[in-house]
Order: sequence, then structure tokens, then C-alpha cells
Amino acid sequence: MIRFLLILTLLASARVEGAVVLPRILGHNMVLQRNKPLTIWGKATAGERVSVQFTGQRPETTADAQGRWQVVLQPLTASNVPAAMVITGTNTIRLENILVGEVWLCSGQSNMEFTMRKNSKVKRPLVDGPNPVDELEVANNPAIRIFLVNRKELIKPDSLHRGWSVARDSALRSFSAPAYFFAKELQKRLQVPVGVISSAVPGSRIEPWIPEEGFRAEPFFANQKLEGEPGKFYEPMIRPLVPFGLAGFLWYQGESNCFLNETTTYAQKMKALITSWRTAWQDAGLPVYYVAIAPFMYSESKGNKVVLTRETLPAFREAQELVLQLPNTGMIVTTDLADDLTDIHPSYKWEIGRRLALVALNKTYGLTEIVASGPTFRQMKRKGQAAVLTFDNQGTGLVSRDGQPLTGFVVAGKDGVFHPAQATIDGRTVVVRAEAVRKPVAVRFGWDEAAQPNLINKEGLPARPFRTDNPLAGTLN
Repeated sequence: MIRFLLILTLLASARVEGAVVLPRILGHNMVLQRNKPLTIWGKATAGERVSVQFTGQRPETTADAQGRWQVVLQPLTASNVPAAMVITGTNTIRLENILVGEVWLCSGQSNMEFTMRKNSKVKRPLVDGPNPVDELEVANNPAIRIFLVNRKELIKPDSLHRGWSVARDSALRSFSAPAYFFAKELQKRLQVPVGVISSAVPGSRIEPWIPEEGFRAEPFFANQKLEGEPGKFYEPMIRPLVPFGLAGFLWYQGESNCFLNETTTYAQKMKALITSWRTAWQDAGLPVYYVAIAPFMYSESKGNKVVLTRETLPAFREAQELVLQLPNTGMIVTTDLADDLTDIHPSYKWEIGRRLALVALNKTYGLTEIVASGPTFRQMKRKGQAAVLTFDNQGTGLVSRDGQPLTGFVVAGKDGVFHPAQATIDGRTVVVRAEAVRKPVAVRFGWDEAAQPNLINKEGLPARPFRTDNPLAGTLN
């Protein structure tokens, strides 16, 4: 009897070994990226013939000596009509309810991981129309699909192929709120299916999201000892997604590195991350849009390894801004999205997602009529005792968010001592002056961890904090 059971076990094992196996990212309900060649891949027995059938295409291949196989589907147009994909080897796998549209990979730490369940419990904003806090109760758009990466499971096959879900009910409860609201805005504007993949770890620094080869490829890190476990999360949570077709990446991380008082080094790490991810997908043009971290009292946090001041956060954001020197990048500002400066998880995730979508719509999808940024400092000129500031990204004009005098400006003379300043909007400029400063040399705006300044454009997007005496300008290489 024991021998008979052993034979059955060996036969079952042989059948499994000879079967075509798919990575978890390929499954029912998925969205495939439109307008790009698409790689479909998996494992099989060495030498096994494998074919993939989808919307009239049927490429075939043979598994290599290690059992790896892949085929390429020619570019597909967007489709809201569910379709099936059939993968055939010694076994047959049929994946149902597949759409074609836009796919984005969303990663970072807890503010990206922040779930729709948590979103349902935050303070209700005063808004006209549907309240975003209630979104979980009403979400039911079959054109939005979600895939939540589990770091312990992504590298394991799933015979049920159930990783993707329509964005609703229990699947959405556990999913990233910023990623979902990004997808919602994108789908509404583009009217094509949107798939979002959330791969985030609370409390994570940036280093674990960068493969070791990503660090080695950057001259900046050539002679440095690497801290923070490089590749720890990249290997189980990003690499298994390659080469699934994507439109781009969203990144919401930085708080853990800000606690270490990083500046230029963080910008170099972001460069390593962006370059290594683009290299993995063999697409140097993949866009990366990210979030400048929100106001928080870092200087009052206890147990820090390094001394933090009220300028630690704005200096870190300045390093984040440096990354905009890389092509196809964009950054959103969040200085107006914090109700509690002792809570590192601001609640306005619906607005985070919407602002990221505005950047994508403007920069990736060519909808240049969409204003995607708040005012950004361009130039300072001295006029008598005043500093006159000009801005890019003014939209249809500069305004005060609350109708009150502008806040957040300080000015210094040649002694380098900054004084609170009065600032007024004069057409398309802002005029800044302080009684104590007769000849302005430098102006800073929003240069404090608690700053929530009220300068915005008429489209409601906040001005980016800056200092005219920025020592980091042009240092990313």
C-alpha cells in the first residue's frame, strides 16, 4: 500500500513538473498594457512547446534548458471588452476577464500602502458631491483592476491565478488608497481600463527597493558601504513583476530616510532606483512620478539616531526635487494635506492620487491643457527694499488659498539672518519685503517642517517650497 501511494505521489509530481506554470502577475481579471509589445512568460519542462492565444494572436515557443519560456504579443489597442487568454503546453491554462489599457506600478512605504479600509476611517472632508471617505462603499468600476503584492507569495506560483481583482469589496479594502484614487482619476479622464499594482512596505527605507546591481552601476556609490539591506524588497516584490508591461511607476516614500537627515545621498539613491527599474524593464523612458513628503514634526520625534531640526524636512524635499533633473519624472507637493503635524500619515490620500494622475495625464498622456503643478520658483530680482519673485506653473493665476495674506516667506540680507516677510501678489509675481532687511539677498518659502503656506494657483495646487540660496542646485550626476 505504501509503495502504491509512493507511485501515485511520483506520478502527481511528474504531472506538476511537466505543467506550464505562470508567474502570479499573470492571472484572471488583469489589465494588459496597450500600445506596447507584451511579454508573456513562465516555466515548463525543458523543451516543452508552449503557445499563447489572445485576441487573434498565437505566438509559440519552446522552454529552454532551465524550463523558462516567453513569447511576445504584438501591441494591443485599449479594450473594455473582457477577453480570455489561453496558454497551452502539456496542460492548458485559461485566464478570463482580461482588459487592455494602462498599467502602473505603485511602490514605497506606509503612505503608499495606506489602505482603503483606513481611508474609510479618516476625518470626513467638507466637499460638494460624493465624499471620498465613502469610496469603499460605492466603488464598483469593472474598468479598474488592482493587484496587491504580498512579499511572501509573489515568487510562488498560484494555480488559481487569482492575484488581480476588480477594484471593489474585500479586495479593495486591503488595497493602496493613493494607487486606487490615481487609477480612478486616470480611468475617468482617459476612458480606458486601468490596472494598478501596489508593492509597498510600511517603514521601509529606499535602499531595500534598489537591487545591488543598481547601486554598483552608480559611480556615486562606488566606494561606499551600502546600508539598509539593498535588494531586500526588490528581489521578492519587484523583480518577479519583470517584464510585465507597464505605463510607468508611482513612488511614495522618503519619511524613513528623512529621519536619517539625508539630502543629496537620498537623491542619488532615487536615481539608482529609477535607473535600475527602467533597466529591468528595458525601457529608459518609463515615467516615474513621486510624492514630496508632507509636513511633520520630525524635530520633535524621540529616539532618533541623528539630530533633526525644523529645516530637516524642507532640505529633504529639496533633495527629492533634484530628481526632477532625470527625464520623465514628476513630483507633487503636499504642504496643504496635513491636518495633524504629529501624524506621519496624512489622510488626504484621494488628493494624493488625483495629483499624481494630473501629472501623468499632462506628461505621459499629452493632455497639456491640464494644470499638473502648483507654482514653482523661477527667478528673484531685487527692486529697492523688495524681492520680486517670478514663478512657473502659475496656471490661470496666483492666489491665496484662504484669501488671507500670503504666509511662509522669510527674507535675509547679506548677513544671512532670515526675518519673517510680508508677501503680496502683484499680477504674475510675488513681492516680498521685511522691515529689518533693506537689501534682500535671499528668500525662503515654506522652509520649516510645519509650514503649510497658502500660495497656490487658481487650479488649487500649492506652490513648491524653495530657497533662493539653494546649495544643491545642479548636484545630481
